[in-house]
Parts: sequence; C-alpha cells; structure tokens
Amino acid sequence: MEMLIGEYCNTLDEKGRILFPAKLRSVLQQEVLMVTQGLDHCLMLFTMEEWASLNEKILGSASLFNDQKRLVLRRFIAPAQRLEFDRSGRLSIPQSLREYAGLSGECTILGINKYMELWDSASYRDYLEKTESSFQQAAESMSGILL
Repeated sequence: MEMLIGEYCNTLDEKGRILFPAKLRSVLQQEVLMVTQGLDHCLMLFTMEEWASLNEKILGSASLFNDQKRLVLRRFIAPAQRLEFDRSGRLSIPQSLREYAGLSGECTILGINKYMELWDSASYRDYLEKTESSFQQAAESMSGILL
C-alpha cells in the first residue's frame, strides 16, 4: 500500500459524518477503517490490516495483571469501532468518539504513513502552537537520519 500522507480540512456535518479526502481514499482502496481514541485527544484511523497487526502486538504484550497495560486496552482497544464509507465517501463518526476528540464543525485529517488522525481543527492548531518549541528538540533528536 502507498503511504497515507497529507493534511486535509473537511467539515463534520450535523449527523457526525465527514467527507474523507479522495486522495486518501484512493490510497486505501478499501471501504472500511477502524477508528479509536488516539493520544492528544484526536482519533486514530487504521486500515483493517494495520489494525490487525497493531492489535496483535498490543494484545501480545498485554497482561490483565498490569495496571498500565489494562489502561491501554481500555483506552485504545475497547473504544475502537469499524466504520464503512458511504456512497459519497463519508465516514459517520460515533458520538462517543466525536465527544472524546471534541469534533464539531471544521476538522483536520492527517495522513501519517500507515495510519491517519482526525482532529478538531481548532484543537489541532492549539496543539501545534503548544508543541512548537518541543518540535525543534524532537527533530534534533533524529539527527542520525541522513538524507
């Protein structure tokens, strides 16, 4: 599969549906995605193949007897839902996930190679502003990568 990349802005309608960018849909070449709560109060979206691989890795390292691992299971695996594109290329985001990410109105969809993130656009702009100084340090920590 080709990389999922790009930043796109679309509006969430009153029924909780969002038109998914045609460029991302053409790369996906499938009609189903898994969506779950992400970090930083966004939603994370995966192809079924990527979700199965990630799910297997998480469950393979999880223990019911470890607080932190149960937390990841409850906050990441449990809220996951399978979504299908409608004929217009829209995804209907469940209300519980919309509330978690604070989605309403303008949203930002990010393609991040093997997965995607869905943000409330105002929250995403705030996140970028708050992390601007950290970004420089994060980029410098990857100085071993040669172009």
